[in-house]
Amino acid sequence: MSTRRPGTDDGPAPLLALLPTAPHAGPGAGPVPERADAARNRRRILDAAARIVAEQGPDAVTMNQVAHASGIGVGTVYRRFGDVSQLLWALLDDRERQFQEAYMGGPPPLGPGAPAEERLDAFLDALVDRVAEQRALLLAAHSAAPRTRYHSGAYLLMHTHVAMLVGLIRPGADSALLAHLLLAPFSPDLVHHLTVEQALPAERVKAGVRELLAFRA
Repeated sequence: MSTRRPGTDDGPAPLLALLPTAPHAGPGAGPVPERADAARNRRRILDAAARIVAEQGPDAVTMNQVAHASGIGVGTVYRRFGDVSQLLWALLDDRERQFQEAYMGGPPPLGPGAPAEERLDAFLDALVDRVAEQRALLLAAHSAAPRTRYHSGAYLLMHTHVAMLVGLIRPGADSALLAHLLLAPFSPDLVHHLTVEQALPAERVKAGVRELLAFRA
């Protein structure tokens, strides 16, 4: 894989070649303190990258495109993120942090304060939206290293959260196993198959997930 430098942006490298080797601090890493202006620039860069991914797919992302879309100099984009692979990982990490904040400390029913049954429904609904929104990036990462998903900090935190809710709903149940089984349908390749290849709307997928919760009856 070639190394990119400012001024030598010759087109996007394939995402599958980028994601496995990109450094990634992981959702459990503490945030690095930064100045307010640096934080604003980071937000603008990530939002611009997210728009490009949503409109054209992750393979279309280049540092020059992101700089133009964000209105920030390409040199600043490179200094902040290094290359496209690190930028894409940062984008995934940013969206994952937002999702974690919502279900760990946001308003109910997704966050604390609602009954466990409502929180589990809200979590699985939100997870459908999360995986569908970031489908292209998650699918590329999953395709490159399928089993890595189950060892990531993001998955382990989700599993712990779901297992906790299941334990509250069904005391004495094998909540750890049930949590894995409840999260299994959210593999990016299955979500891609359902929402893209089968063209199922998100609401139908959510309704199907609720049918899987019959164990609560």
